[in-house]
Amino acid sequence: VREQLLEAPALVLDFFEAFLSPLERELGVKSLHEFGRGHGRAQDPVYEGRIAATDFAIACDDGNGVRNYDKADLILVGVSRTGKTPTCLYLALQHGIFVANYPLTGPDLDERGLPKILEPYRDKLYGLTITPERLQQIRLERRSLGSYATPQQVSYELRSAEALFRRHRIPHQDTTLFSIEEIAAKILNDSGLEGRIRV
Repeated sequence: VREQLLEAPALVLDFFEAFLSPLERELGVKSLHEFGRGHGRAQDPVYEGRIAATDFAIACDDGNGVRNYDKADLILVGVSRTGKTPTCLYLALQHGIFVANYPLTGPDLDERGLPKILEPYRDKLYGLTITPERLQQIRLERRSLGSYATPQQVSYELRSAEALFRRHRIPHQDTTLFSIEEIAAKILNDSGLEGRIRV
């Protein structure tokens, strides 16, 4: 395309020539002029694995894609706004881990049992929690109407979720003071996935 444009009877500003030739001379390396090499990722299984894991995390976000939970390496559970989605995306994009997330809501928290949809995947579950004060702050910024962000609702949900984690021996961590990277590192260590990172 570039060669054809250079032959056109028009003003052509060739940015490739302006910058590429001096770079080639300075570095002593000739450009390959090939497609798909911008990030050195063409046909790279590591890159493709991370993209597949990211697609999986998006498809299985917030309780969606439960029919694909058997393909998950891990399923994060917790009440709304504890950091499940960003943690899933980080684990997928940085480590190629297939992670789904399931939000614990009213019906899940009102019963003592594990949500039926999660029963077959008990060994893949990992819980996230947070302090009531921080969760209320986050929820007020997100949606301040109704009971969603009230101190009573927040405390009830967190108490119930943490009791569920303890009752069913689900490993979990408090995300309040930690970055996504730190949360992910602890999950990888606690779950035993650290040594099984695919990509």
